[in-house]
Amino acid sequence: MISKAATVKEYLASLPADRRDALEKVRAVILKNLDKGFQEGMGYGMMGWSIPHSIYPAGYHCDPKQPLPFAGLASQKQYMSLYMMGMYMSPDPMKTPPLLAWFKDAWAKSGKKKLDMGKCCIRFKSVDDLPLDVIGEAFKRQTLKKYVEYYEAALAANNSRPKGKPAGKSGAVAKKKAPAKTAAKKKQPSAKPSKTK
Repeated sequence: MISKAATVKEYLASLPADRRDALEKVRAVILKNLDKGFQEGMGYGMMGWSIPHSIYPAGYHCDPKQPLPFAGLASQKQYMSLYMMGMYMSPDPMKTPPLLAWFKDAWAKSGKKKLDMGKCCIRFKSVDDLPLDVIGEAFKRQTLKKYVEYYEAALAANNSRPKGKPAGKSGAVAKKKAPAKTAAKKKQPSAKPSKTK
C-alpha cells in the first residue's frame, strides 16, 4: 500500500500497532547494521534508505531526480515487505550474486519459515518469520562503496545490450517472441446460423 506520509515517523504512526511493532524491529536491525552515508526517508510510498545526491550526484538512473535507492520497508495489504536492492548486484552482473547465494543459505540454516522472496522483495507476515541476525548481516555486508560499484557495473552491462533486449539466465540476450494471440483471434470462425426445421 502506497502511503502519503511525509516522514518515517508519520508512516509508522499511521500503521496498526502489530504492523508498527514489526516494522520498528526490522528498522532497528537495519539502522544498527547500515553503512555510513545512506540516508533514511520516505520514497515510493514506503520508508527506505538511499544514497543521497550529495554522495552520488547522478541519482537513480530510472529517475535521476531521485536519490539512488538501496532498501525499503513497507506494510502491504496482505503482508509486510523488505526490499533489498543490492541482493541482486554483483561484481560480475553475468554471475549469481554472492550476497544472494549467502543470504539464501543463511536463511535456510536459520530454522525460520521458508524464504518468501521475489526479485529483491522479502515478504513476511510477522517479525517472528524473519531471522533478524541474517538480515542484519546482509546489511552489514553491503557497504555504500560496494553497492555503488555493483550498481554501476550492472548499468554498464545493461547499456552494452541492444535496446529493449533483456538478458537471459546466462546473461545472453534473450529473443522476444511475437505474441500469438492476435493471429489466433483472426482465425476464429464466425458464429454459424441456426438451422430451422
